[in-house]
Amino acid sequence: MTRGARDESSVAQAAAPPQQGKPHSTPPGVPQAAPRGNPYEDHGAPRVSIQGLPGWLDPVVEAVRTVRPTQLSRFLPPEDGRGRQSAVLILFGEGPRGPELLLMERAGSLRSHPGQPSFPGGALDPEDGDPHTAGPLRAALREAEEETGLDPAGVQLFGVLPRLYIPVSEFVVTPVLGWWRDPSPVGAVDPAETARVFTVPVADLTDPDHRVTAVHPSGHLGPAFTVESALVWGFTAGVIDRLLHFSGWERPWDRSRQVPLDWRA
Repeated sequence: MTRGARDESSVAQAAAPPQQGKPHSTPPGVPQAAPRGNPYEDHGAPRVSIQGLPGWLDPVVEAVRTVRPTQLSRFLPPEDGRGRQSAVLILFGEGPRGPELLLMERAGSLRSHPGQPSFPGGALDPEDGDPHTAGPLRAALREAEEETGLDPAGVQLFGVLPRLYIPVSEFVVTPVLGWWRDPSPVGAVDPAETARVFTVPVADLTDPDHRVTAVHPSGHLGPAFTVESALVWGFTAGVIDRLLHFSGWERPWDRSRQVPLDWRA
């Protein structure tokens, strides 16, 4: 998310153990079909499909289908509709060490959260369309292309998590999940906004040695990951933490290991 102010201090945290609930995978009105070729087909509406996904993604698909908003975070969008609509792309690929996630690192010169890792994403533009249907899908793909240079034609969207909220920046964030079916070269498109683009093996994210608790200057505690010479924390780490948990990939880790965050965080 590189447009507008953002704040990652509002960490997504589970508020209840797994429960059976109303399935949640895609917003009402979002086209669902097996994508072929460019995901902007069908008059610009991206499609969502679980067909042809690798078997190791099955637990993630099930987690997306069943998870409730309150199991992801205690910060949910205001009922009065306030908040700036935005979306992030949670892109799973497969690398030399198996499943991996695509992340980016904000430029160190930015006034807001310099050097902070995040998912590709940003605020919805008017041309993205309805934020309650396919708008977040378009925004997630568009922003990922603008920030990392990836080719959206190689991405198969397979699910959407419930909308979450970042109170300080008033972003209403829709996490969109994708499978990097046909990987393309990626990198920092605009160095003034993005310092680097990198992938993180899921094996490292589940490794207890790479897990810590981030301590915000305000006293807020949240999950964090020390991977690829970076500390992943805040909203991004919170979503990853919940995905690992509800997919059954989480391994026991020492939550007493704490890392203090800089006062500018």
